[in-house]
Amino acid sequence: MLKIKSLLLLCLITGGFLFSSVAQDRSLEIKKLSKGADVILTGKVTKQNSSWNENKTRIFTRATLQVDEYLKGNDNGNSVEVIYPGGEVGEVGELYTHMPRFANDEEVLVFLKKDEKSKGYKVFDGEDGKISVIKDVKTGEKITNSNLKISSLKREIKNYLNEK
Repeated sequence: MLKIKSLLLLCLITGGFLFSSVAQDRSLEIKKLSKGADVILTGKVTKQNSSWNENKTRIFTRATLQVDEYLKGNDNGNSVEVIYPGGEVGEVGELYTHMPRFANDEEVLVFLKKDEKSKGYKVFDGEDGKISVIKDVKTGEKITNSNLKISSLKREIKNYLNEK
């Protein structure tokens, strides 16, 4: 019985350290994204259009986001265009690993960098710079896929932006 209690205590302690480490890693990632992005916003994908580049060697998709709230930067607009590699043109599709993808009507929190070539925006730091937002069916509150409240995440981002 003592061995079982000791093993259970060890599992609880190890699990606590692991949870703390994951939370700390997430906070460091959010801090890096917050400091490095030109624009941070919440919004909804209203349309997407995929097309070839000039040389017809790569496909890019332009996603239009209807802005709900700017957390950093302000393009003084109620919509923003985000460009990302991949998509489908005719019967040809391209998919890139570690790059964000958007879905029509998807709600998101995104960290964006100005793309000087296209005058639009690209997601900062690949897929880490896009967070899908869903509604908790029990509470009705907006959360991430990992069950983090968007209100808490926005507060954390604003705190990082207010640091000197």
